[in-house]
Amino acid sequence: MAKPKDETLEWLQSIAGELATTTLARLDKTLPWYSKMPAARRSAVGLVAQAGITSFLAWYEDPTSQPWVAADVFSTAPRELLRSISLQETLQLIRVVVQVVEDRVVQEHSELREAVLLYSREIAFSAADVYAKAAEARGLWDARLEALVVDSILSGENEEELSSRVSALGWRARGAVAVMIGGSDQSTDVDNLRREARRSGADVLVGIHGDRLIVVVGQVPEENPDPAKTPSLFVLCSGLSNSFTEGPIVVGSEVPSITDAHKSARSALSGFSVVGAWNKAPRPASADDLLAERALAGDMLAKTTLINKIYQPLRKNSPDLLDTLVTYLETGRSLELTAREMFVHSNTVRYRLKKISELIGWDATGARESFVLQVATLLGKMNEPEPTMRSRES
Repeated sequence: MAKPKDETLEWLQSIAGELATTTLARLDKTLPWYSKMPAARRSAVGLVAQAGITSFLAWYEDPTSQPWVAADVFSTAPRELLRSISLQETLQLIRVVVQVVEDRVVQEHSELREAVLLYSREIAFSAADVYAKAAEARGLWDARLEALVVDSILSGENEEELSSRVSALGWRARGAVAVMIGGSDQSTDVDNLRREARRSGADVLVGIHGDRLIVVVGQVPEENPDPAKTPSLFVLCSGLSNSFTEGPIVVGSEVPSITDAHKSARSALSGFSVVGAWNKAPRPASADDLLAERALAGDMLAKTTLINKIYQPLRKNSPDLLDTLVTYLETGRSLELTAREMFVHSNTVRYRLKKISELIGWDATGARESFVLQVATLLGKMNEPEPTMRSRES
């Protein structure tokens, strides 16, 4: 026979301490993650478990307060709870609390079984609601922080704070980084871009600036990488091209780490502003392949790079190589005219052009590369305090 509610409530209150003690003991025994927690976090989680029992008593006394009392369970230490355990672990915690109450309470008061089941359902919904709100708030915060990080990379400011900010965003990439810039509109699917990056083994930071989509790309390290099968960073960037709208895409220079990403962003922005001058530019195009156009547009970094990578190595290695390259370019890439101008055999010109290619990695016989080499040699000569080319008889 069911006992009066007042009598049952009085009995429940009398065993509340016993239930709390039993719950903590069972948590320690049945949940490995709980027993491994630091003492401070175990205390916070234990407070929530005890609050669940106290909340049940309050709800049993007044069922109309059900939604609020259930939510109050997580207000005892919500931040500690969310930082310490996942939603799955929280549900395990609730299950232990409910089992303790069932084992002790329902045995003596079978009429409370329905009340316990109803309350356990509501407390589970309450937990899900708390985590959903936390996830929503974190998502909004992450979006704002990500936008701030991308802005910092583009502007080159706050380098010393960049590492901590990307860590807060859960940046998993290690090592080299590159910045992509391309078109964007309302149809841009950022979530799909992130999924594609994850499938490719990359991590990304995404920012939309007007009609431009900026993506910072880094490679997530594998446990046992196979160098032969590991794609280059540029290849990873190429795999994300479909997330951009039609039009050119430029990938900035590869830099060693996320803290140097502003350098890649600078080269990408410079390349994007001049990529239209290259009629047959690939998609995506590397900012390093746009050095000539960037230099002509006034990019001092591109000018310096061309001089240091092309002009200076030739100048220091052999004046004859530099003289041959300049003459070959000025004569419209004609072996015969170059040989005649320099009073050498055409085979000598061929040999020197081959040496030039081996030395600097650029082939003067190609149309595109010859243009880059001509810009580089012109910049190099303009940078010299006095003429370096030997005079030739007209």
